[in-house]
Amino acid sequence: MQRILDPGQIEASSSRTAPRLVLPDRASLFAARAARLTTLAAHDSLGGYLSLAAALCAAQQQALDALEIPAPDAAATAPARAHGMPPIPARGWRRGPEWASALDRIRAALAADRRFPPAVAAVCAKLGAAGAAEREAWAERLLAADGRDADPAAAPIVIAALQVYWVGLAAGLAAGDIAVAEHCALCPVCGTAPVASIVRTQAPFAGQRYLRCGLCASEWHRVRVECTVCNATRGIAYQSIEGGSPAIRAETCDACHAYRKIFYQEHEPSVEPLADDLASVALDLLLGEAGFHRASPNPLLWQSGS
Repeated sequence: MQRILDPGQIEASSSRTAPRLVLPDRASLFAARAARLTTLAAHDSLGGYLSLAAALCAAQQQALDALEIPAPDAAATAPARAHGMPPIPARGWRRGPEWASALDRIRAALAADRRFPPAVAAVCAKLGAAGAAEREAWAERLLAADGRDADPAAAPIVIAALQVYWVGLAAGLAAGDIAVAEHCALCPVCGTAPVASIVRTQAPFAGQRYLRCGLCASEWHRVRVECTVCNATRGIAYQSIEGGSPAIRAETCDACHAYRKIFYQEHEPSVEPLADDLASVALDLLLGEAGFHRASPNPLLWQSGS
């Protein structure tokens, strides 16, 4: 691992034209993620797992396209908005039956895919046999980031269904109605931790860093060269694997010893935070050896007890 950059001056201010919040595009989000994972799988030692993740994301897009997820009721979201809180919080939101329908569609699609080993079909069968109460209990634990008793093989599929549901909800909101604090560490839409951040190149986002939510896929602005965990502005450095892609770095903090990956569209226009995060686990291993801990997990790479 090579320490390639020490922080200079912090951005004096973000672009006045760049939006503070970007809601997910339900028409293409999961399809774009599946396409990126397919591309990455062809050139990665984890190609088998990335191909499975690509199939999972393709099934998510199909499920979202087929489902009508009602826009959040204004009366339900008004109190949160009035107090600057996430309008559709992952913890405490009364889920509709659409998330379970998404789960059934996703597991059926994966079970029918003959490219994968029988173990995948077995996990899908287990999910299909579960009763409504058991499914809801799984969802509650996973949304609370409580990995106790979680099946590490089934958890990503359950999370995938919850992602479909929350992306559908988020897409029905108006970005201008949602408050985004200056140093917002959690998603201002659903309160979930970000997977990673991305520095975009296209207008009106050019040169701006956005954090990407791991659940609803909303993005919110965060100034660069600032720890997204403890807000420190000193002791920030950027780590990469020597000889690796310049589009992938990890922003490390000497104050809290946490890190999050940061991806750069200027070096790879098709980079996708969740997909590219999955494909760069080697960097996670090296950062762990160097004494840094990951700030938040990738929802499609679950470890029991995390």
